[in-house]
Amino acid sequence: MKKLVLVFASVIAMLGARADEGMWIPMLIGKNYDEMQRLGLKLTKEDLYSINHSSMKDAILQFGGGCTAEMISGNGLLLTNHHCGYDAIANLSTVDRNLLDNGFWAHNMQEELPAQGVTALFLQKMEDVTKEVKDAIGSATGEEYTKKFDAVKKVIEEREGQKNKFVANVKEYFNGNQYFLLIYKKYTDVRLVGTPPKSLGKFGGDTDNWMWPRHTSDFSMFRIYAGADNEPKNYASDNVPYHPGKFLPVSIKGQQEGDYAMIMGYPGRTNRYEVSSGVDLAVNTVNPSIVAIRDMRLSIMKKHMDMNKGTYLQLTGLYSRIANYWKYFIGQTEQLKRLNVVESKKKNEDDFTAWARTNGMDGELMSKYAQAYAEYKPYAKHATFYGEGYRASALARMAGTLKPMYDYLEKNAKPDADSVKKYATAAQVARRTLVKEFDLGTEKDLLAAMTKMYYENVDKSQLPDIYEKVIFNKECCGKKSCKKPVKKGELVCYMGTTYEQYAEYVFSNTFVTDSNAFNAFVAKPDLARLKNDAAVQYAMSFVNNYTKNYLPKVEAFNYKKADLAREYLREMMLWKKDKMFYPDANSTMRVTYGKVKTYSPQDGVLFNYFTTLDGLMAKYKPGSEEFDVPQELVNIYKAKDYGRYADASDGKIHTCFITNNDITGGNSGSPCINANGELIGAAFDGNWEAMSGDIAFDKKYKRTIDCDIRYILLLIDKMGHADNLIKEMDIRQ
Repeated sequence: MKKLVLVFASVIAMLGARADEGMWIPMLIGKNYDEMQRLGLKLTKEDLYSINHSSMKDAILQFGGGCTAEMISGNGLLLTNHHCGYDAIANLSTVDRNLLDNGFWAHNMQEELPAQGVTALFLQKMEDVTKEVKDAIGSATGEEYTKKFDAVKKVIEEREGQKNKFVANVKEYFNGNQYFLLIYKKYTDVRLVGTPPKSLGKFGGDTDNWMWPRHTSDFSMFRIYAGADNEPKNYASDNVPYHPGKFLPVSIKGQQEGDYAMIMGYPGRTNRYEVSSGVDLAVNTVNPSIVAIRDMRLSIMKKHMDMNKGTYLQLTGLYSRIANYWKYFIGQTEQLKRLNVVESKKKNEDDFTAWARTNGMDGELMSKYAQAYAEYKPYAKHATFYGEGYRASALARMAGTLKPMYDYLEKNAKPDADSVKKYATAAQVARRTLVKEFDLGTEKDLLAAMTKMYYENVDKSQLPDIYEKVIFNKECCGKKSCKKPVKKGELVCYMGTTYEQYAEYVFSNTFVTDSNAFNAFVAKPDLARLKNDAAVQYAMSFVNNYTKNYLPKVEAFNYKKADLAREYLREMMLWKKDKMFYPDANSTMRVTYGKVKTYSPQDGVLFNYFTTLDGLMAKYKPGSEEFDVPQELVNIYKAKDYGRYADASDGKIHTCFITNNDITGGNSGSPCINANGELIGAAFDGNWEAMSGDIAFDKKYKRTIDCDIRYILLLIDKMGHADNLIKEMDIRQ
């Protein structure tokens, strides 16, 4: 333990050894301060992070559970990405009032629209609780480690949460070698203020996604409301705008190459310390499976969305989420191969093993890793197809909501009313969420395609028995009389020969798709009816097969991998004492700093650090799904009606720019901040050449794509005509 403490002390002392790479813990950002100043930062340490007075951390929030946003006024106004607000905007849209396609601007607070389900989380403080957690865990490993960590985590969170006044969360850092407690305030009354039309907010679509050059106005605006005491309060008509401890001033001076650029936000997950065996499995097995499944889902969804505007609005948020990471996994695989990451990690692991064997460490650690992955590999594809494939079916998940009740009724001939009510309520709540993105035609096609795909890709010895017993008619009598129930409530025998026919059969012989029938059933559950429901039969076959036969193997691997990862990182820090280490992203606040910077993606090509409205108009294709723009923007462009938002050096509107900051998913919506602490853009994407970044950072290629704040203001002002919002911000020229 003493050696470990010394290791982390030395790591913290080295913070700031280099810029660009690294997602730094804000509580410790003072250790990076000298390097940040050298790059141009003009703020004090306390301006960045403080628990004693307002600091930049108070202007940054986790938005909607998976994005970042920043406060831009003293009256609760926030800025985030369009794709972060996408679901909320779609949910507020109707065929008759299509905010998603047409855009929306509230010209006063009374016009703002409640965004149900959207939350805003503000970090109050961080506290190192490593000693308390480690004392509770002791020498536990594997499943025992997880149980003990979960137990002490619960104790700390309940103690520090102070009866729901705060949200407390204990997180692992450095693969479980260090632990921090994070205290948040959670606001739930969040209202839509403004959004450009989808044609601008998603300009370039899937074609331009993860690409530079870029011209997307990926932003939306919301406002947080609170009670009269400025404390969190659920939606109420008499709530008032939240007054943040800090909000960011907005700079329209523009930026030049080499200017200081800093991003603070909530990066979701990276895996920078993954070993070669894990990267190899991702490149050759997991990623290609995910891409194939998502490609199938997107194709089916798009077919039905194109047929009906209501279906489009219902599914567009889900479609966007699936598409985003469909392309991500394509790019990640391509770049991991291009950069020879497996080979470079193997070389590093060989060097580590040689050091470990001569320094009293575990010289067999890499062999243990390789063995763990070798044992897991036969089940990796099945695990991927279960998580990404089977669970892609909303029908299967609807039926799956009844599994706890199914299991309970099967074990209890005389069920008690309280238990039945508990399972019934849980099933109804879960189903209500699934119904929001359920379209009958889409789901039929998905069930057929996924059932076929599962059979063709998962090892035949691992398939659920539904294939043999029902789909391939192995246990069906094969007589015409089997098509009719022998008794009332008995399941009709499937007699089809195609996956499409099977999907039709399932949907024709289930009550779970009918809300009234579902609610009637859970009010008076009957085991026989569950067993004779085709969708429940399908779901139970898949779920029971996976959870009983393969999930234990997957969990055993995950426990083993976590143990090895803790030891590997601990020993790596001892091995490379002069190297700067930072913890992987884990959806907690981090800071990354660097510069506005160009890059060369290949020989003979140099990408500039900014794009312009000229470039956007060059891509403009009237009527195109991805490259159309509103006529109003065309008019602004032709008239050069840019006001004070044009760049001083060239008189053009700069749409986006790039920096060498280190971000990942979860950073979407994060503020890009200049040396004076002023907002200059909203981070929204990374570039194609650096798609390996979550596993392997490459300084030469890694860039963050930001929407220029001047383009954002132009659209608010000249297209949205929202003078009220322009006046509300502190805009500095």
